[in-house]
Amino acid sequence: MAEADRDQRAPGNPDPSIALSSIALSSIALRQHWMAVLARAGAEEISACLTDCPPLPVYRRLRGPEAGLVMVQGRQGGGGSAFNLGEMTVTRCTVRTECGWTGHAYVAGRDARQAELAAVLDALLQDPERSTLLSERVIDPLATAQRARKDQTARKAAATKVQFFTLATMRTSDDK
Repeated sequence: MAEADRDQRAPGNPDPSIALSSIALSSIALRQHWMAVLARAGAEEISACLTDCPPLPVYRRLRGPEAGLVMVQGRQGGGGSAFNLGEMTVTRCTVRTECGWTGHAYVAGRDARQAELAAVLDALLQDPERSTLLSERVIDPLATAQRARKDQTARKAAATKVQFFTLATMRTSDDK
């Protein structure tokens, strides 16, 4: 088998000829969830959660971590045509574990350690032997903390909300 074929069929890379089933779609949604959590968590938060886990296995960096710029687009009113809002700094990293799992990460900003940890965890979370433990000890606590921060911000914003009421008066024929 050619080297390129082996890379495509490594445990982290499913056969591209297989159509997406409901199981694949749920695993895609699960991966999107943990990647979103890792992208919003700082390197210190991730490292703190990893202290309760077994040591990270040997892995090899395939790309990065490297910082660059991406163009951010917006839409007016949610339905208008897209326009370029501006550029944003992101850091990306790709790693492969000794077992053959490949992990990728893109994080906002220039935190190379966060991008590397997120890529390593992406690879390890795809491994069925490690995914449950890492979900319980890393992803779930990070997601809970992020939800709590979001709720606190929403409560602060709600406390400053101003209600405007319009009082309409009706004119009668006697008012003329």
